[in-house]
Amino acid sequence: MLGCAGTSNLHGADDEGQSTNERPTGPSNKMNRMSHAYQQSDDVPRPVPPTIDRANADRMIDELERSFARIEPDIEAFLPEETRFDRLRARLETLFERHPKAEDRPPLFCTLLGVKDIFNVEGFTTRAGSSLPPETFEGAPSPVVERLQEAGAILVGKTVTAEFAFIAPGPTRNPHDLEHTPGGSSSGSAAAVAAGLCDIAIGTQTVGSIIRPAAYCGVHGFKPSYEAVDRRGCLDLAPSFDHVGCFARTIEKIRTAHEVMAATSMPRTPRSAPPRLGVPSDAYLKASDGATRAHFGMVCELLRNAGFELVMTDLFSDFDDLHERHMDLCAAEASEVHRTWRARHQRRYDPRTLALLDRADGLDDARREVIRASPLELRTTLESMMTTMKLDAWIAPAATGCAPMGIGETGDGRLNGPWTHAGVPTISIPAGRNSDGLPIGLQIAGRYEKDAALLDDAEFVDRVIRGF
Repeated sequence: MLGCAGTSNLHGADDEGQSTNERPTGPSNKMNRMSHAYQQSDDVPRPVPPTIDRANADRMIDELERSFARIEPDIEAFLPEETRFDRLRARLETLFERHPKAEDRPPLFCTLLGVKDIFNVEGFTTRAGSSLPPETFEGAPSPVVERLQEAGAILVGKTVTAEFAFIAPGPTRNPHDLEHTPGGSSSGSAAAVAAGLCDIAIGTQTVGSIIRPAAYCGVHGFKPSYEAVDRRGCLDLAPSFDHVGCFARTIEKIRTAHEVMAATSMPRTPRSAPPRLGVPSDAYLKASDGATRAHFGMVCELLRNAGFELVMTDLFSDFDDLHERHMDLCAAEASEVHRTWRARHQRRYDPRTLALLDRADGLDDARREVIRASPLELRTTLESMMTTMKLDAWIAPAATGCAPMGIGETGDGRLNGPWTHAGVPTISIPAGRNSDGLPIGLQIAGRYEKDAALLDDAEFVDRVIRGF
């Protein structure tokens, strides 16, 4: 297991050096730091194959109920639901009635699912992490959630989101350390998977709301190519950047879930050699803290020693300007999405959300023309560089640092924004821990609409990192 502190080594457990996330010490700190992260223990539900028998499925739900009682009050990954386990047992009964033969069962049979609370789901209210009246968000149910349920998933419940899928956080805590944020805006989805309360969870990303929480919570998070997954029945934030993706503990589960969500096949392509990887410019990498850069350098060296060819590039040399373009277009589109709701309910909005909407007021026509053209221009640049340099994928830190202390903020998504801006597929994989036990992630980005190839490359990298 890779480790990271002020200086990093390959084994994590014996790290020395100053952590980037200091915590107070004292008698109460040990309890606050208690990890609820998934540990493959006997009392935590595991992903199950479609061949599971009824007795083991019943035990899985019983174990899940015990885990909820023990874990959920601390991490608050899900919205409350009084009759949750009556509903889950009824769903289990229905699944076995519909699919009594193991060979006829769908691919996600008895897979435990969490759904970010910006998706409309039949039988559930959508609140979008806000205090607006719930009828505000009423609409047709999400086809993606329906597909997942048709494929046999058991919907554990709605997961907590930051307000309107932006940055004003809910109550969710990081399962690895309850004093730290799980990230956002898909905070509940990432934390629920990390805590073993569901096998897969869906989320959205407009800046870094899948990749960053996955990194902070030590799970895999996949943002597919733009518009690869149907966004109907899902609350918009900035439609040019909104992506629907998923979290899981393995890339294999990510692949299966995405096949269902996107109604597509994700065949594997055997590789005879490691993928050739590009590394973005220093202007981009310097947005991360020193410990993260040191850890990323160590990961790069590990990959080189394993036979990977890494190519240093000047990609995102205009990183600061690119970030401003991204946030300007987010603001322009979010202000339109929220125009009517804000006029009726402005006092119910968090000031941080209002600040984004107000940012649109300073955008003149010339600026709006620039920012609207920017995503496609960046995607074209990425494609050209990958072709010229014969790159298979890009690698970079998944976040600017480990999960920050406190739950009043969701962390910094700047390192995720460029890949979202271009709409290219991106995945976060666990890549070690710092000396305080907080996860560190690595993000890997691929070519637009080449999502299956990206997952192949990510599995290759994942195997190497997991070996240390």
